[in-house]
Amino acid sequence: MLECLFSYGTLRKKKVQADLFGRILAGSPDVLRGYKVSTIEIMDEAFLAKGEEKHQKTLIVSADNMVEGTALEITGEELLLADKHEPKNYKRIKVMLESGKTAWIYVAPGNIEIQTNKT
Repeated sequence: MLECLFSYGTLRKKKVQADLFGRILAGSPDVLRGYKVSTIEIMDEAFLAKGEEKHQKTLIVSADNMVEGTALEITGEELLLADKHEPKNYKRIKVMLESGKTAWIYVAPGNIEIQTNKT
């Protein structure tokens, strides 16, 4: 069974997908309402040791905003690979996209709140 992972940044890049999943993911443009993109400083040394930048984008709750991105089709096994790719303190939560699809997103600590668009 395929899962849906909403990406607004790095995971949309074909090279990242090929390196992480061993294939290019299918996906379609979509919108996440009730969030905006913010930049935070990452302290996870294991994440930084992979060559990732210290400042990363994350989603934060923001009722009047929206984020454009891609709804990626991903297997459960690939979703676990994505979990390992993200900084260790990021959390994966489900949301409802504008298309009506239920999707996973990653958020940094302190950015998780109950929203009406979540399932």
